[in-house]
Amino acid sequence: MPPPLLQETTTDLADACGSTDSSYICEKVYDWTSNDFAARSAEWLLDRPIRIILIVVAAWFFSRLAQRAITSFAAGVAAGPSDGRLQALRASGPGRLLIEEKESIRAKSRAETIGLVLRSITTALIWSFAGLLILGQMSIDLAPLIAGAGIGGFALGFGAQSIVKDFLSGLFMLIEDQYGVGDVIDAGDATGTVEKVSLRSTTIRDVKGTVWHIPNGEISRVGNYSQLWSRALIDVEVSYDADLRLAQGVIQRVADDFWNDPEWGGDELMERPEVWGVQDLGASGIAIRLVVKTEPSQQWGVERELRLRLKEALDAAGIEIPFPQQTVWLRNQGDHPMAPTPDPAALATHEIAEAHNDEASD
Repeated sequence: MPPPLLQETTTDLADACGSTDSSYICEKVYDWTSNDFAARSAEWLLDRPIRIILIVVAAWFFSRLAQRAITSFAAGVAAGPSDGRLQALRASGPGRLLIEEKESIRAKSRAETIGLVLRSITTALIWSFAGLLILGQMSIDLAPLIAGAGIGGFALGFGAQSIVKDFLSGLFMLIEDQYGVGDVIDAGDATGTVEKVSLRSTTIRDVKGTVWHIPNGEISRVGNYSQLWSRALIDVEVSYDADLRLAQGVIQRVADDFWNDPEWGGDELMERPEVWGVQDLGASGIAIRLVVKTEPSQQWGVERELRLRLKEALDAAGIEIPFPQQTVWLRNQGDHPMAPTPDPAALATHEIAEAHNDEASD
């Protein structure tokens, strides 16, 4: 059993600084002064502020560390995988400089967006946790606060499922680089040029000028017509009476002239056009396929110009481009074997009407 004096001192210390959570500073000040008020004041003025400062410093350190890691991760994601075929494509062809420039701009934009989002989320989580620790240092009961926040968060998450879905879909879309501003895409509900991309929605302007705002969570599939390169595909139909080898030679000659044209071949085309041959034996003609690899989003202009040149060349070569034709036969009603027999009363009425017309004319 401890001496009465020591037991009394221990009881006074427990009353002043607490029996379970007494701090080192409070105990030392009480030992020096034997004053409850001085010990408690020292704890509030020295011990707790020091702990709070340490929590803030630790939160700042981990926040900076997380931001650096996220920046490195975003740069790696934006750079994309080291695909050998993709690297070979970027290193060859007349459009390699344009591809590298566009990819550099897009990669930088993706890195900034992904980094901004992840840094914001990580910073909010770290400082929220630090705030709870600071409130705990101020002897505030956190159990009701955490329970209320949990219930509120569950209710908010349940009511905002579509927003969370849009947010996650937009984040993965950016990470996978499915499309970007300036791309021509088919998003199911609309097809057009992407004007704006955010984590919430994608803005598309179609060929008629209509602007579509589509939530990212509702885009179940997307087709990109202009990522890295495009392809102009033209099926030229000729009649069954035409010489196919001659027709293919005319088409190849037009394609080669188009490739050598400085107005088109240097800026719009990435590879020499190719005639793949007979594509289809249709009901009215034979289709010969011509393909041209073009710069992104340039395939439609190339197709229109090639169609014009092909029509002129085929007409000059005397090769017919088939088109639907229909023959109409006209036949008198009485000559038809199944024609109905005229009504005698109707014929008599018709004859009387004709007689009256003749008398009136006389």
